[in-house]
Amino acid sequence: MSDSRTPGAADAEPLQTAPDAAPYDALLLLSFGGPEGPDDVVPFLENVTRGRGIPKERLAEVGQHYFLFGGVSPINEQNREFLAALRKDFAAHGLDLPVYWGNRNWDPYLVDALREMAEAGHRRILTLATSAYAGYSGCRQYRENLADALEQLRAEGAPELRVDKLRHFYNHPGFVGPMVENTLAALAELPDEVRDTAHLVFTTHSVPTAMAETSGAPDDPARGTPGGAYVAQHLDVARLVAGAVAEATGIIGRHWELVYQSRSGAPHIPWLEPDVCDHLEALHAKGAEAAVMVPIGFVSDHMEVKYDLDTEARAKAAELGLPVARAATVGCDARFVAAVRELVLERAATERGTRPPRCAFGALGPSHDVCPVDCCPNPRGPRPAAAQA
Repeated sequence: MSDSRTPGAADAEPLQTAPDAAPYDALLLLSFGGPEGPDDVVPFLENVTRGRGIPKERLAEVGQHYFLFGGVSPINEQNREFLAALRKDFAAHGLDLPVYWGNRNWDPYLVDALREMAEAGHRRILTLATSAYAGYSGCRQYRENLADALEQLRAEGAPELRVDKLRHFYNHPGFVGPMVENTLAALAELPDEVRDTAHLVFTTHSVPTAMAETSGAPDDPARGTPGGAYVAQHLDVARLVAGAVAEATGIIGRHWELVYQSRSGAPHIPWLEPDVCDHLEALHAKGAEAAVMVPIGFVSDHMEVKYDLDTEARAKAAELGLPVARAATVGCDARFVAAVRELVLERAATERGTRPPRCAFGALGPSHDVCPVDCCPNPRGPRPAAAQA
């Protein structure tokens, strides 16, 4: 792996006695949200699918995988743990920056978090979205939600807030490094006799192919590869992890592939394939002896990991007699928490007019700080979005 830095890294600010987050006065952790009891499941799914006209009976069917876990998604508790880890890390490193949390689809809601921040006197807010990659649902939709919330607060007469968003962190060392170690740990769970030949199955959320093809900025170098930025960025991380695993194990040429999970769209609309369960079947048919599922598309072990991989995909593997293991997500790994602090300080220094080092592994380099107006377009038509040019 190489550390890609922008030209002019020598212009970085001198080391501070205390980290300086100015001009920002608060950080917002912005996540998807999830139900925390059986009575929450259908209302939560109504929030997620608002405007699509899906009947409540169908939502109850879709929500069955939540009911298998008592109607509780792990994501909110995982966000609480991550929030605590961020605050602890900031305090330990002398970074005086309060951290708040808001969700798109469940309590604590985004608009309530921004209202609380405004009432506390914060006016310049930096946002960390719990999605590492470019794409409509992982970036622009969050920024549309920010714009909606800010408009609601303006209508209420709240003070004007300026909200920015941290760059995509999929290739930051603090994200890639833990995924390498988690993959090695998962390999170690496999029986000795199949470990060295086990395939690596990198997984991420499937999206409509049209959405994948328009992901990223029009001038983004990742758009020059098939699938646009969304696929290109995942492939870059998969290559990095597979290469580091090969170096650590001494096993060269181990087979790996990027596959998809959690499809939720209409059958007639093309989505990214292959599905992880279909891929496991194909591997078995080809004589594969074992596989490790590596969820590089997810930041924490939330429902789409616990159900789609740990429940459905494991059941498929058991049916096939195919030994599998699943790598953990980065979660609250100290390196990932530290990466967020580094990204905050990097963006703050940039806003102050300096050119700080910008850490990134792989071929694509660090992502842009400010999203172009026309990147990752909304497939249903233009809508206002915050944190853009």
